[in-house]
Amino acid sequence: TFAGVTGNLPALDKAAAGLGSINWIPDRDQVIRRVPLMYRQGTEYVPSLALEALRVAQGASTYILKASNASGETAFGQATGLNHIKVGDLEVPTDADGGIWLQFRPSNPGAYIPAWKVLAGENDPAEVAGRIMLIGTSAPGLIDLRATPLDAVIPGVEIHAQAIEHMLAGRALTRPDYAVAAELAVVIILGLAVCFVLPRIRALNAAILGLSVVALVLLGGWALYRYAGLLFDPTYPALALFILFAAATAYIYRRVEMQRGEVRRAFSHYVAPAVVERLIANPEKLELGGEVRELTLLFCDVRNFTSISETMTAHELTRFINTLLTPLSDIILKHRGTIDKYMGDAIMAFWNAPLDDPDHAEHAILAAREMAASMGVLNARWQAEADAASRPFRKVAIGIGVNSGNCCVGNLGSLRRFDYSAIGDDVNVASRYEGLSKTYGLTTVIGEATVMRLPKPAVLELDLIRVKGRAQPTRIFTLTDTVAEAGVAERLLPPHAAMIAAYRQKKWDEAEEAMQACQSIGIAALEHFYATYHARIAGWRAAPPPADWDGAFTATEK
Repeated sequence: TFAGVTGNLPALDKAAAGLGSINWIPDRDQVIRRVPLMYRQGTEYVPSLALEALRVAQGASTYILKASNASGETAFGQATGLNHIKVGDLEVPTDADGGIWLQFRPSNPGAYIPAWKVLAGENDPAEVAGRIMLIGTSAPGLIDLRATPLDAVIPGVEIHAQAIEHMLAGRALTRPDYAVAAELAVVIILGLAVCFVLPRIRALNAAILGLSVVALVLLGGWALYRYAGLLFDPTYPALALFILFAAATAYIYRRVEMQRGEVRRAFSHYVAPAVVERLIANPEKLELGGEVRELTLLFCDVRNFTSISETMTAHELTRFINTLLTPLSDIILKHRGTIDKYMGDAIMAFWNAPLDDPDHAEHAILAAREMAASMGVLNARWQAEADAASRPFRKVAIGIGVNSGNCCVGNLGSLRRFDYSAIGDDVNVASRYEGLSKTYGLTTVIGEATVMRLPKPAVLELDLIRVKGRAQPTRIFTLTDTVAEAGVAERLLPPHAAMIAAYRQKKWDEAEEAMQACQSIGIAALEHFYATYHARIAGWRAAPPPADWDGAFTATEK
């Protein structure tokens, strides 16, 4: 109902075959979903532009309005609203306010004929013959741009055109009087079913069920709209079911967590927390034994720990160890590692167990690189504390060894006490590499097996080494960014590679010449390394290696 009417120019009214309203009544979000076909001003009814265009096109003289009661059936003497409007040969179902819900389609600019073509006489008359033509605007300044469910901006005249097309095609789209009751019934019935089933199934199945029920409601609403022309709002039923599912899941989760808490309390004193979580998910794993998996292993140890500990009290030493191991452990966990054990000032960790990690070698190297870099921050902190306490401070250094290979990993120990750990020859080799970091005066020593698994290895070859307990030699490397910046490392690589090649070919002069080129670059972190090679070459000059020497260095220490 409107209080008044704003008409056209008198000249247009006089020439018009019919007059129709162009008012829109958008929803609260300013989106037009429903188009009124009949407006009321006082006791008079005014048709919409779309409805009036259909009347004129059919040559009809009147409209027939059919009313209904709340049941949706026609009622004599008790009209609570409209349900049909008949114009000419067309009978259009409406809601109680005389409007229709449109099945909108996307905007179709191809159906437009520019005004300039008509004014210039350049349009094809066949394009408009026998058609209902609407004249409108698309310029933003004329304030006739609207929003529909499918278009954020569409000329208002196209909505009139879609309304005409909707009525001509006989596409009835209605929201029955019983729609709200039906939506409530869906919530109650499916809600009771969900509450009955959820406690009886596993968490994953419960999640699938909940999502399936919500999807079913949404799909059902769409199917009724698409194939039956009925408007049922699935939003609130789906939202209510989702909230119900979330609440029920939270309750079940709390109950399951209480059960898990009992398991944790029962086993946390005997096994590592990570193993407890695995036992909760797979109770059958609670037995001795393991599995063979490819792992990347990392050992980290503090250099000269004995001399460092001699300068501290027991309390200070404990605090020092905690301050050191906590950030190093956090880095390992950050890069998806599993901490196997602490051995005084040392850490053993591995990757690719208990959870699969296809990029285990890369993650281990990322951890090693960050652990090496973290020592600068830690040393600065300890230096400041030592200065404040007026006591001497010795810079703390760590050695890191990394190796990859097949190991036995699982619950290892005795029937009374066991832990999740890894054993195997490659575990021992990783430990040997950590020890070699001190021999070469470097922070990191990486095995060839690990380097071969890296997508883009940024490494510097150190040696061909035969570790204690192994007959077959293997190459070892260090991370270039732990010894030099990227630009400096690139300059070092050619002479360094030449030195390694000459050394293995027993060309001592060439090796020392290449070594001098390396040392001239001035990388302090490699001074001890090159000094080690100088000493070796001097030893070989005095006592040459055998003719069948393979260029490998045999490590005699663990």
